[in-house]
Amino acid sequence: MSILSRWWRAASLATLTFIASAPVAVAQSTAEAGEALVSTEWLEKNLRNAKVRVIEVSVNPGLYERGHIPGAVNFSWHNDLNDRVRRDIVSQAQFEKLLSAAGVDKDTTIVLYGDNNNWFAAWGAWVFEQYGLNNVKLLDGGRKKWEAENRALENRTPEYAATAFKASRPDPALRARLTDVVAVADGKSDTRLVDIRSADEYSGKIFAPPGAAELAVRAGHIPGAANVPWGRAVNEDGTFKSPAELKALYAAAGIDGSKPVITYCRIGERSSHTWFALHRILGYKNVRNYDGSWTEYGNAVGVPVNNPSGTVWASK
Repeated sequence: MSILSRWWRAASLATLTFIASAPVAVAQSTAEAGEALVSTEWLEKNLRNAKVRVIEVSVNPGLYERGHIPGAVNFSWHNDLNDRVRRDIVSQAQFEKLLSAAGVDKDTTIVLYGDNNNWFAAWGAWVFEQYGLNNVKLLDGGRKKWEAENRALENRTPEYAATAFKASRPDPALRARLTDVVAVADGKSDTRLVDIRSADEYSGKIFAPPGAAELAVRAGHIPGAANVPWGRAVNEDGTFKSPAELKALYAAAGIDGSKPVITYCRIGERSSHTWFALHRILGYKNVRNYDGSWTEYGNAVGVPVNNPSGTVWASK
């Protein structure tokens, strides 16, 4: 056997030995990295996965208690994710306490879901990302789709071993303030505003959706804002439209990710849904949610309002 032949044989055996001894790739037990959504099928298969924590964030009281996804813990939008004294997101200390009690670690995949087409679950995802949790997904279709498919529900409150979860400081890059949107209205910023309310709210024909408790003294929209109602981003079953469809939808309104974007609605929950579509699904980097939204802007003194319907205060 020639020297070259002996070398080739030795190299081949070494390669085969390496392949045989190399660790076998194991399919990820959690959602693929970078995915913003999980399907109802995926979640059903991962309900017993210790590295997955399901959290319901709904607005209707008693909904969780009547029946929830097995193993899901309940975070109250009003009491757990909001500061009870200030109009603000939950404090870092309280957030850490909340996540620790739910048994969440840094490597836990969190799946949020809720009622009202995941409005408040998306708001929760926005809060979670401010505190440095990027491995947060939405259940595509939320409670609506899970229940429509007759998947399992339970009313038992689960208990998990507590952790010592530590959050990052809130990231201000995800949140817009009144001064930020006034700068757009005054033509001092090239940021794009997306008003995701209904056409009647946007035009000033109505002040708020029927039954809304939080109101503003003025109706209309922030000058320069494009109107893309949140419902145009979803299918009939509550799932998000495809990334290609979403991209075309927002591009038609001048929102293509090339400029900074601020989303807003009435109190910041519906706009979180659009923030999630733009930032998490489409991957646009500079997207902020204005949680003060119309209840702050429409009650502010000295700011311009565009009101095509001509509504002034509570009368024509």
